[in-house]
Amino acid sequence: MMAKGKEKVREGIYIEKEVLEMADSLLPAANVRSRNEFVTEALKFYCGYLNSGKAEDYLLQSLSSVLTSTVQDTKNRLACMDFKMAVELSMLAHMIAYHSENRIDESVFWKLHAKCVEEVKRLNGAYKYQKREN
Repeated sequence: MMAKGKEKVREGIYIEKEVLEMADSLLPAANVRSRNEFVTEALKFYCGYLNSGKAEDYLLQSLSSVLTSTVQDTKNRLACMDFKMAVELSMLAHMIAYHSENRIDESVFWKLHAKCVEEVKRLNGAYKYQKREN
């Protein structure tokens, strides 16, 4: 969208009816409210494309920006989920330790650890195991 305060001029253009209908159908996808905004954004994009010298460079810069933000968003979501899982695991470990009447000796602990590692590898994670189709 254009910032307020920019000088605007009124110019008439001729355009094929089919192109105008296609543009009208894409107004919501372009996140604009009018044909004028759509044409302005389309012209900015095309001018950038022509000024870049190479279409690949211009498109790669645009794609790089989108991918960088997508990767950062995914990284943040995964970090949040890792933290939540660590909290739940810590709570579970404390509950088991609190309610355990018999102390587990170190050799039994390491056997249990190895069994859990094998089980997670075999099941490919508890979530997938719990959500399996019967």
